[in-house]
Amino acid sequence: MQNVTRLFDFPYYQLNKLPLEKSLVTKYNGKWVATSTQEYVEKANAISRGLLRMGVQPNDKIAIISMTNRTEWNIMDIGVLQIGAQTVPIYPTISEEDYEYVLNHSEAKYCFVSCDEVLQKILSISDKLKKLNDVYSFDQLTNCKNWGEVLEKGADNSNQDEVEKLKDQVKPEDLATLIYTSGTTGRPKGVMLSHDNIVSNVISSETRVPFETGGSALSFLPVCHIFERMILYLYQYCGIEIHFAEGLDKISDNVKEVKPNVMTVVPRLLEKVYDAIIAKGTLLTGVKKKLFFWAVELGLKYEPYGKNGWWYEKQLGLARKLIFSKWQEGLGGNLSVMVSGSAALQPRLARIFAAAGMPVMEGYGLTETSPVIAVNDQRNKGWKIGTVGRIIDGVEVKIAEDGEILCKGPNVMMGYYKDPEKTAEVMTNGYFHTGDIGEVDSDGFLRITDRKKEIFKTSGGKYVAPQLLENRFKQSRFIEQIMVVGEGEKMPAALIQPNFEFLHEWAKRHKVTVGENSDIVLNDKVIARIQEEVDLANEDFAKWEKVKQFRLTPDVWSVDNGHLTPTMKLRRKIVKEKYLDLYNDIYGH
Repeated sequence: MQNVTRLFDFPYYQLNKLPLEKSLVTKYNGKWVATSTQEYVEKANAISRGLLRMGVQPNDKIAIISMTNRTEWNIMDIGVLQIGAQTVPIYPTISEEDYEYVLNHSEAKYCFVSCDEVLQKILSISDKLKKLNDVYSFDQLTNCKNWGEVLEKGADNSNQDEVEKLKDQVKPEDLATLIYTSGTTGRPKGVMLSHDNIVSNVISSETRVPFETGGSALSFLPVCHIFERMILYLYQYCGIEIHFAEGLDKISDNVKEVKPNVMTVVPRLLEKVYDAIIAKGTLLTGVKKKLFFWAVELGLKYEPYGKNGWWYEKQLGLARKLIFSKWQEGLGGNLSVMVSGSAALQPRLARIFAAAGMPVMEGYGLTETSPVIAVNDQRNKGWKIGTVGRIIDGVEVKIAEDGEILCKGPNVMMGYYKDPEKTAEVMTNGYFHTGDIGEVDSDGFLRITDRKKEIFKTSGGKYVAPQLLENRFKQSRFIEQIMVVGEGEKMPAALIQPNFEFLHEWAKRHKVTVGENSDIVLNDKVIARIQEEVDLANEDFAKWEKVKQFRLTPDVWSVDNGHLTPTMKLRRKIVKEKYLDLYNDIYGH
């Protein structure tokens, strides 16, 4: 077993090279339970044998829907793939209508769910699911078969030779998985990724990420997205113990229990961690408070590779001893690197976490590119803050005349499932059109400047790139979410969801009575204070780009309420429709 060429080769590679006692670790009833590499492979084979006895054949689709990442997901994934069938991971919190669409469009034969919450959604649409034979659950539920029954069906290994035969027939270029993108508009599209698409991406990424063999990782980003899934294969390839977090709400506890060396993150999480640390710092008094904010100020000026000179590095050493060491403890004490994807990372977050000794390596990619196109690497001068790093080996990037990033390589998808027209729209001569605008600088670093579809023109004919503005405005602790608007209007404006938690704290400190969220957004003192933040952020932009007016929204923008896609991107059309009265009020329509 020298080379990994198909996804199910990863656990076997680990078994041969670096067998772990704790390959996959999940918490059940308050206790961490480890599965060794040996057990992982044995259970995956039992799943394969069980599925064959249930009539699953090569090219059948098996859906997996889990509220959290867990050991069972990975065992199912390998068990399905090695008999030439395909997995369809589904994001758990999408609407019932999308569940129905994805399960029918993919023609999933069986569905494996994590818990009752997901099961209820499936049951509510079960009469509309044409091809689905049955549902199994990872949790013990009274009204659903348990996945353990499939393991039992496969306990007798007399058909293992059939599994081996099917395994040998799976070629690297064969379809491995269908990932339905949440898309900010329209129906989800099924991205077809082959074994080679993902394997090539894992192997090219491995040379870029300084993962130490024998380390441990905490996994909590949804594994139904290709970013976390590719990283899980990469951890397996590098011999890293994978611990699955219990959920977003339990991360701070889990980080302290697992003490990981590595984690993948999204900028939103880092923002929340940073805000929580700053909030604690504000409560300090006297010398302690002065020292805390001295360290923060210093951290925000951080440059890699000692660019700020010896005196800065000397002060940083002191700040790390006195202040930042406590930040590290709060995140387990062993974190040596974080990898960030899915949205733009604010440079100030990259600086402060690096200053605190927990550097964040920002990368870039899409579901359609399995996902990594470029990623920063702190070794060999491969890291530049404000960029998404250099393009990985084997992948080619070309910038089109209009600035769009085009990508070609073994990581580019096979196409959209059952949709040759949509596939043709995004492919030209083997190049995939990313829909992002960017540039490659003289040192080979890729910088993303905006989403092509999101750039708009004001009535004065000036172009505005909303994402650039939004990322700058979100640096304010008063602003949780913001959408810059103004297409075809005389000026840019913004709809803002304030950070209500922080506002309540601020109001208490300043003896301002604010009441409910619906009152807060109409409070003159609050509006005036947010105006100060808007004015400050506006200083970074040209005259025609400045946000001239804003309105505050009383709701928290969320995935469940339709404001955001499952990957936390703004659904611009929907947000605008929801607050059309505020929009019209701004522009006097």
